[in-house]
Amino acid sequence: MPVVGFDISTRRVLADGKSWGDVGPYEELLGTLHFAIDPLNDANSRITDVGLAPRNDKGLVEYTADVSVILPVDRSRGSGKMLLDVVNRGNRVGLPVFNSGPRLTINPDTPVDYDVDLGNGFLMREGYTVVACGWQMDAPPNRPALMTLRGHSVDGMTGWVYSQLQSQSDTHNFLLSDKGHQAYPAADMVEADAILEVRDMPDTEVSPVPRDDWRFGRIDDEGNYVSDPDYICSEKGFEKGRLYQVAYTTNWVPILGLSFAALRDSVSWLKYGSDKTQRPIENIKHAYAYGISQTGRYLRTYIYNDFNRDESDREALDGIIANVAGGMRGEFNQRLGQNSKDRNNMMTHLFPFASVPQTDIETEETDSLHRRFEERESQVKVMYTNSSAEYYRGDSSFIHTDPDGNRDIDIASNARVYLFSSTQHSIGNWPPTDTTDSIEGVSRSQNTRNLIDYSPLLRACLFNLDRWVNEGIEPPPSSHPRIDDGTAVPPEIIKRAFGRIPGANYPERMAVPHRRDYALKEDVEQIQKMPPSVGKAFGTLLPAVDEDGNETSGIRLPEVAVPLATFTGWNLRHKDIGGERQFLMFVGTTIPFAATEVQRRASGDPRPSIAERYSSKDDYLGRVREEGIRLVKQQYLLEEDIEYCAEQAEKFWDYFTSNGR
Repeated sequence: MPVVGFDISTRRVLADGKSWGDVGPYEELLGTLHFAIDPLNDANSRITDVGLAPRNDKGLVEYTADVSVILPVDRSRGSGKMLLDVVNRGNRVGLPVFNSGPRLTINPDTPVDYDVDLGNGFLMREGYTVVACGWQMDAPPNRPALMTLRGHSVDGMTGWVYSQLQSQSDTHNFLLSDKGHQAYPAADMVEADAILEVRDMPDTEVSPVPRDDWRFGRIDDEGNYVSDPDYICSEKGFEKGRLYQVAYTTNWVPILGLSFAALRDSVSWLKYGSDKTQRPIENIKHAYAYGISQTGRYLRTYIYNDFNRDESDREALDGIIANVAGGMRGEFNQRLGQNSKDRNNMMTHLFPFASVPQTDIETEETDSLHRRFEERESQVKVMYTNSSAEYYRGDSSFIHTDPDGNRDIDIASNARVYLFSSTQHSIGNWPPTDTTDSIEGVSRSQNTRNLIDYSPLLRACLFNLDRWVNEGIEPPPSSHPRIDDGTAVPPEIIKRAFGRIPGANYPERMAVPHRRDYALKEDVEQIQKMPPSVGKAFGTLLPAVDEDGNETSGIRLPEVAVPLATFTGWNLRHKDIGGERQFLMFVGTTIPFAATEVQRRASGDPRPSIAERYSSKDDYLGRVREEGIRLVKQQYLLEEDIEYCAEQAEKFWDYFTSNGR
């Protein structure tokens, strides 16, 4: 067993000792896991460059990771279920989503033992043990509260890195990383062959930036040049909103794929135990993983490489929910990869998209995301859940169509695909706003952000996944757009639909992913052609919408099926942050209905007003509850969440019908 030590730095009771149903109070064990893996074991054979890592006197590769284990104080009351909360850029995601609690923004001054909010306690009431284990070596630095992994890099090796850089304001400097992560430093501060290009859309023509117009280093607040290999700078400046793409040589080559062994082995340790290290709970029978966005793509990469088989040839995870990953994987096992990179115009990790074999007729390649699972007849169950935003990113439809968007394809028998209709990438924003803070600066959109909270659907997914694994009860069928019933349509049809709605601000054109040849060196997943050669576009399809602009396929939450507004998975960047022709990635829109018929006619809005749709607030909330009951019968919603949806709907009613809107 590769887990060889567990150092506990903090042990504390959570939520002031509140008792959660029959399970009782919970506590957290916070500390460090120590690993020692065998680089020659077949389970580790697909970890890029593991053979180049330093070894101890037993021939094992050692490394450590931060870990949090949240579990019942009375271990015997646990249900035997474990949730691996695959942290996103070092921060928890599963606990705040399933428990509808706040997700803390971790800053440099956030203490390592910050208060953990258990929200509504859903996971606690279900008796889950919740584990979060650090897996990134390159998480944003100087934030000790982030959960990270401390691994190895390859000494004496150099190679090219390819990155996209974008700023919300005009700037003289770019950090050579995505979203404030640890930079790949330039190996040569005057590298003549380094390339910088700029474009205004991900798929439009590119213009080279003359080499004399930029250099490695940064310009300080006084305008002085500072030699710094983590930055590029320009005295002329970089324009806000434009997409800058840089390729250069670095001498830092981290072994990123150790992360997969860390998560796999932390799960196996808790499920099966270890002769070397006592586990804190003995009754774990089934383990599920949840990842969102970055970590949803991480889990798709985990599946594709079949990192789920541990060194003793046992299944680690029994079920997986990969949320809002669309059709993408990522650079998580790539030599010189970037864990945070999330744009399909900058990656080679697209095809295969689907859980069943697909053939790309352009490249004549046939493959499946589940191919390695299928080869060994793995029984792991997987749910792929997406918002509307991943469809507008251009890659989500390929998990249920052929790559050219010409026909529907099947879903693997051990998988489900669900669209959460008319939602954005993250849980909806409340209160309504067009502006948020991010690690990249203030982010502003042209429309108000999407308000829909899809967490109730994820709770139902986890409940159904557990029954599928534990009792063999099939979950409800996949629910997503389809070509054969007209609910998966080309982008131009959606453009016409939103052209009817005043102030919709639908884009003139939509960027779609293309086939890109990076001359991939497959044995180490290293890209060798930067920039890549660009081939034919994939056949992106979007969810069809009704007369209100709300999507007709997928799982429609009561707030969408009984609407007060149009809710979308797209929004455009505001001119204040530049790039106003581009989607503000991952962000959706709320376009309220007029409150009255008079207001509707005055604005020329073809959508019926709130007053024309519902006779009263009670009428509206009654319809919301009816829709919730329907979803419960279909098993897409838990009964306890009918009132949660009604509470959300009541907030919407009060806001949209008030004079202050």
